[in-house]
Amino acid sequence: MKLPENIFTLQLKVLSNMKNTEAYLSEIKEIRQMMEQSSRFLSLSGLSGILIGIYALAGAFIAYRMIYFQLFVVSTFPVIYQLAGLATVVLILSLVTVLWLTYRRTKESGKKIWNPGSRAMCINLAVPLVSGGILILIFVSRGVFDIVAPSCLVFYGLALVNAAKFTRQEIFYMGLFQIVLGIFAALFPGMGLLFWATGFGVIHIIYGTVMYFRYEQNTK
Repeated sequence: MKLPENIFTLQLKVLSNMKNTEAYLSEIKEIRQMMEQSSRFLSLSGLSGILIGIYALAGAFIAYRMIYFQLFVVSTFPVIYQLAGLATVVLILSLVTVLWLTYRRTKESGKKIWNPGSRAMCINLAVPLVSGGILILIFVSRGVFDIVAPSCLVFYGLALVNAAKFTRQEIFYMGLFQIVLGIFAALFPGMGLLFWATGFGVIHIIYGTVMYFRYEQNTK
């Protein structure tokens, strides 16, 4: 008679241990998620990616008309300076859009936009971007223009790959696409503007759409 009771007791102990194990695993998972949220910036706005892509396509279209048809050109300034001004306007619009929409998203979720994760992401993003930007300016000052589009894409891709470990994994793959496009732009210098528009325009729109439907739509 004692054998069934012992077996029943043993089964209860096994079930209890299993429940305790599941509880421990659940706690570990929660701790891991908390650590991930504190070390990674997960509030990037997918909508901002879409808008950046639209800005880039519009800028590329205007640049194409300026280069090949001399439209939108002010005769008192060299075309290269006007193109630089156009690029600056697109960059400022993109930065303002990213900051504003990301700020709105973090505020709606009750989080802070400036935290250890966002700081680490910005630092890792800035190093390749700033160094690449300085290098591009040096080339432009020496009259080397064919390198501009490939360098923009490659350094931007490296910046995204470098910063991806502090944010969404999709950033990493977008960075790889940018690097590949930059290499092709270097191989075909006459098509640099097309590759630039594809990288900063089309790829951003695809990325932003994926991010929006994957992470934002279900939270509204």
